[in-house]
Formats: sequence, C-alpha cells, structure tokens
Amino acid sequence: MRRTLLLLVVFLISCGGEPDPTPAPTLSAEMAAGHTVYQANCAICHALTPDTVVRGPSLYGIGTRARQRVQGMDARDYIYMSILRPADYLVDGYENIMPTNLAKDLTGEEMDAVVNYLLTFEQ
Repeated sequence: MRRTLLLLVVFLISCGGEPDPTPAPTLSAEMAAGHTVYQANCAICHALTPDTVVRGPSLYGIGTRARQRVQGMDARDYIYMSILRPADYLVDGYENIMPTNLAKDLTGEEMDAVVNYLLTFEQ
C-alpha cells in the first residue's frame, strides 16, 4: 500500500508543471511550397514580422495591405504584379532593389504558391 501511494505521488509530481506548448499548425503542401519559395527568394530582403525591415518592407500583413495599395486591384493581383514588375509598385521610402528576374526564375506553380502563401499574412 505504501509503495502504491509513493508511486502515485511520484506520478502526480511528474505530470505537473508547464503544459506542453501548442504545436505549430501543419502547412498544406501548397503553403509549404510557398514558404520554401519565400525562404529561397524573398526572406533575404523581406521579413514576415511587424515593423522589421531587412532591406525591403516587411511583408507582415501583406494579405490585408495589398488590397488597399492600388485602387481597383485585388490583393492577389497586386502581389503578382509586385513580383513581376517591382519598379511599378515601390513602397514609399524604399529603393528599387528588388530583382526583376523572378518571373523567369520561378515556375508558374512556384509563383502561385508564394502568392497564396503571402496572402495568408493578414493583419
């Protein structure tokens, strides 16, 4: 009886403490592909955290801001065009340093994946 009580106490003590952190959500295949494209081509200049400037503007909230950047253009089209013709969509205060070859270097699937990935970043 005493041994059983001791084991119960040890068990209860070992179960206490901080709960395990919530695991990060699993990305769909397309979102994982978009994340990979972002990491390989965008992260060198653009952060995904608020108010963080690497070289270009932060892309935190781009899914929301892109809807408001050009009147009559939805967020998806704005992000595509910003990648295809970056000089036409410069954000005030930033230099025209974005590569212009991404449309040639990325496949259509990669472009779709990274645009869809970026659209998930809303404020």
